[in-house]
Amino acid sequence: MRPEADQVLNMSAMQLLTQILPQLPAGYAQGTASLIAVLSMMVAQEYERGADIRAAENADMRALFVEIAHLISDATLNQKLKEAAETNDTSMAISSLDTANYELRRHLIELQMHLEGLLGAAAREAERRIWAVLKASAKRRLVRLPAI
Repeated sequence: MRPEADQVLNMSAMQLLTQILPQLPAGYAQGTASLIAVLSMMVAQEYERGADIRAAENADMRALFVEIAHLISDATLNQKLKEAAETNDTSMAISSLDTANYELRRHLIELQMHLEGLLGAAAREAERRIWAVLKASAKRRLVRLPAI
C-alpha cells in the first residue's frame, strides 16, 4: 500500500494539530482533537514496529526458558518451560504474535513465582536474567513521539 498506514496516520495527526486544531473553540474540542492526533501518532509507531517488538520479546522469553529450565527442580514447570522454549512464531500477524506472547508471559510469571520461593545464588541469577528480559521489553515498547 502506498502510502503506508503509518504515513497516513502521521499526516492525519499533523493536519489535526496544525490546520484543524487552531480553528476549533478552546476547551473540549481542542482537547479531543489533540488526543486523537497523539493517539494517531502512537498507532503509527506501533504499526511500524509492533511485529518486531513482539517477535523479539517472544524470542527473548524462549531463550530465557532454555537458559533457566535446568535450574528448575519442579518437573511440571521444567517441562512447561522446555515446551514453551520449543515453540515458534508461525505468523507475523500482530494477533498471532500477541497470542504467543501472552502464553509465554504466563510461563514467565509462573517461573517468577517459583523462583520467589527458592534461596541461593542460582535463583537470584535467574531472577536477574528475568529482569533483564523485562527491562529490554519495556525499552522496546517505549513510545517516542516526534516533536511537533
